[in-house]
This record gives sequence, C-alpha cells and structure tokens, in this order.
Amino acid sequence: MKNSISEQSFYIESEEEDDEQEKHENEEEGNESDFSNYSNENDDENNRQQSKPNSLTSAWPQSYRQSMDMFSNVPSPSLNFLGTPSLSRLGSSFLGSSLIRRHTPEILPYLQKPLIPSAEEEKVAHRRSSHGLLPPIHPRKSSMKKIPEPSKDAHGLTMSRQSSYGQAVVNGMNVLCGVGILSTPYAMKEGGWSGLSILFIFGVLSFYTGILLRSCLDSQPGLETYPDIGQAAFGTPGRIFISIILYVELYFSCIEYIILEGDNLSAIFPNAHLSLGSFELDARHLFVFIATLAVLPTVWLRDLSVLSYISVGGVVASVLVVLCLYWAGLVDHVGFESKGTVLNLSTLPVAIGLYGFCYSGHAVFPNIYTSLADRNQFPAVLLTCFGMVTLLYGGTAVMGYLMFGDSADSQFTLNLPKGLIASKVAVWTTVVNPFTKYALTLSPVAMSLEELLPSKHAKSHVYPILIRTALAFSTLVVGLSIPFFGLVMALIGSLLTMLVTLILPCVCFLRILKGKTSRLQVSVCVLIIIVGTLSAVIGSYSAVSNIIQSLS
Repeated sequence: MKNSISEQSFYIESEEEDDEQEKHENEEEGNESDFSNYSNENDDENNRQQSKPNSLTSAWPQSYRQSMDMFSNVPSPSLNFLGTPSLSRLGSSFLGSSLIRRHTPEILPYLQKPLIPSAEEEKVAHRRSSHGLLPPIHPRKSSMKKIPEPSKDAHGLTMSRQSSYGQAVVNGMNVLCGVGILSTPYAMKEGGWSGLSILFIFGVLSFYTGILLRSCLDSQPGLETYPDIGQAAFGTPGRIFISIILYVELYFSCIEYIILEGDNLSAIFPNAHLSLGSFELDARHLFVFIATLAVLPTVWLRDLSVLSYISVGGVVASVLVVLCLYWAGLVDHVGFESKGTVLNLSTLPVAIGLYGFCYSGHAVFPNIYTSLADRNQFPAVLLTCFGMVTLLYGGTAVMGYLMFGDSADSQFTLNLPKGLIASKVAVWTTVVNPFTKYALTLSPVAMSLEELLPSKHAKSHVYPILIRTALAFSTLVVGLSIPFFGLVMALIGSLLTMLVTLILPCVCFLRILKGKTSRLQVSVCVLIIIVGTLSAVIGSYSAVSNIIQSLS
C-alpha cells in the first residue's frame, strides 16, 4: 500500500508539464473538478460526490479491471455479427503490451484506447478509476488532455466502444460455463434427485445478487469493479478483503485445471510412467507435471491475444462435451441401469458446494455492466445468462445421473467408455480447453502481486517471470497434494463462491444503500446472507473432512 501511494505521487509529478493546459481546458468546459468527466453538471455538491471514488486510484489492486476484462473478454473480431466490441476494448489493447513486466499505471491507461484510435480520440479524458489512472506512454502529452467526447457514460467511456446485449450475454456465458459442468452428475450422486433443487435455488439467488451489484455500482460515480464496491462499503480493508477472495478463487480454479489434466490424461494413457533410478512417477503424477510444464510458457507470454480468442470457445467446448454425453447415452445407449436415490442427506453438503461453484461469475459482472452500451439491458443479460447456464447444468446433471447413477465420477468424462467416438471427443475437448484458460485465469493473480513489487524493480522482466513461475508450480504442488477434483471444487464452491456470489453482494448492498432500502429488500438480503453462511459453513466443513479422510 505504501508503494502504491508513492507511485501515485510520482505520476502526479510527471503530469506537471501539462497542468496549465489542462487547467485552461477545464475552464473552457466549465468544470472546476478534476474529475468532471463523470457528469456535465457544475454544482459544487456534484463535484464533491464525484470525488469520492477517486480514493480508489491509490488502492490495491489497480490492475483488477483490465485483468478481469482480459480473463473474461470476448475479442471483438469474433463477434462482429453481434455489434460493437465489448470488454475487449480494454483487453485487446492490453494483450498487445508486455506481460513480462510490471503493469504499472504508466501502462494501465493504454487499455482505454481502441486498437486503432480515431482522430477525435487523440485526446483522451483524464479518467480517475481503478483501471485508468494515467496517460498512455504513446503519446504521453496528448493523452492527458481532456476534451469533450460524444456519448459518454457516467464513467467517461465512449458508447461506441461498449458492448451490445449479445456480446454481454456471451461474455457472461464465457465466465459461467466452466469445468463445473463436468461435476454436475457427481453432484446429483452426492445429493440425490431432490438435491437438484439446490442448483435452481442458487441460480435464482445468484441472479438477484447480481442485480444488487448493479445497485451498488449506481450508488455513486466511479464504481466499476467488485473491489470498488468493497471500498465504497467498507473502505480500503473492504477492497483488499474482497480482492483477496476473488484472487484466491481464481488461483484455486487453476489448481482444478491441473487436477483435471492429470485425471483425464491418465485415463487415456493409464500405463504411462516415468522411472529415473529409484524415482518413479505413475500416470497421474506424470501428466500433472507435464501439463504444468506445457502451460508454463503461456503464463510467460507477452501477448495473450491468441489465447483470449481461443478461450472464447470455452462456451462451445462446454456445449460440445455435453452433446457428447447425450450422444453416448441416447445414441450409443451407455448406462441407464441405475435409477439413483431421491435424497442423500449424508453427502448433501458436498452437493451444495458443487452446485454453488456453477455460479461463480460475480467477479466479472460489474465489468460486464459498466461495459454495456445500454445498461438498462443488464437484468435481461443476467436473466439470459443464468437461464441458459442453469438449463445446461441441470440437463447435464440429469442425463449423467441417469446414465451412471451412483457410480458417477467427479468428472463424467471418466465414466464414458473409452472406445466410443463421442467419448474421445469429450475427453480430448476437456483436455485441450484448460490449456487456453490457465494463463488467462492466473494472470490477474500474477498482476496483483506484481503491483506490490518495490518501485526499483518496476521495469524488471525477471521478477514477473519468477512470480508467474512460482504461481504455476505452486498449483502443481497443491494439485499433487490434494488430487480430488470434486472435493476441491466443493470446497471452492462452499467457501469462496458463497462469499463472492451470495454473502458479500448483500452485505455491501445493505452497507452502501443504508437507509434507502425497503423492508422487503432488507429481509431478502438477510435471508440470502443466512442461506449463504449456512451453505458455506456446512459445505466447507464437509469438503475439508472428506479431503482429510481421503488423504489419510
């Protein structure tokens, strides 16, 4: 934190050369506030309100916005049929910059610029937010000038660079459709047929808390990300706490990718092993190690644009794997011998965590909302995303449980007969997909740590490489130590996802909008907090107990 403040001072000093020109332009615009781009009103009260979020500029993490946009973005060239570019307006420019150097705020504002800036955008507004603090490197001076831009929203972003309804839906689907879909039949096994209702309950509650995040963002100008909401509610400690929770969730997702690779590759090549004298690796340990070495160069990449394009296929990959499951069941007539059980009370807490993991997308919802050209469409975007994802997850759970019953593994790809074409397509799709997701998922964590480097190492290429390498190998160590895909997912879903998806949105909403909420809203939020807390405690305890028992 001390480093961030000192760096902020440096940036302010480096801008002194243009202070007089900025002052002249501000007078022409009729704005006395340095942050007047949030509104066209000139009264003192509005200027005071606009200055509130500016404290976010010096708080860690400053890289959250662009890193999460990169993690979840849908590159615009692949979605021309949907309209204007969406989150990639930030991600695409960022992907062209070096990732193997510290992402100081000297680089961050460059993310605001489109790939090919127009003449009118030669002078970009001096925005104060958590992701655009300073002028871009090229050109430095002109980037600091503030001129009126047409069709700007409350955050100073040009409407033409924002996402359409279709792009926002695909962005949301890209975040929500993850590896959790592989474990839904296993969740059915752990909870029984009645346990499937938990999936739909969490879907409804998650949709509502997504709307609450929108209300928090609209409560005051300048709020754009989940950490911003945390700071608006509880100051810097709230921002740091929420950021840590979000980054830990991403980190454990990378661990899940490593475990996933080891399980599926060892199922394809069960006899693979490596012997070096007295040291011997079996198939699973060998492939976990190989997978880590394979993704390591992608973590070092200076340009992740290729991965960001391919990662958009995550939705397609999820649908393809589900179609393979249906093909194996309906066409190849695999399984359908067990009717399953109605309710498994003893293992229901594990199912709670697995179902909760399916809706771990709230970290990116604020980014999607602030990127919408028409923000009134946000409820419809969320409703579409949650509706489609719930049907996809629910359908997979039902079909997988009908096929495999109580013999369902933590990943249904492990249950599919190896000789079928549908099985091979499903398994190899599952194996390939994490290779495009791993680096994008780990990068936000790495960037947040790079922010904490001392200023004297700001331009070093060595330290970012060491940080990213250490993070990658730490996921390898944890993946080898706790090689239980379903139980680790249940722990993530119970502890982290319940916090991010259910508890924190309600707590922040009640805190930020205190005195402006109805009794019904307060009652619903309290109910969701109770449900989330109970689910987190019961699910986490069950997951940890099962992990310890499995290790022993």
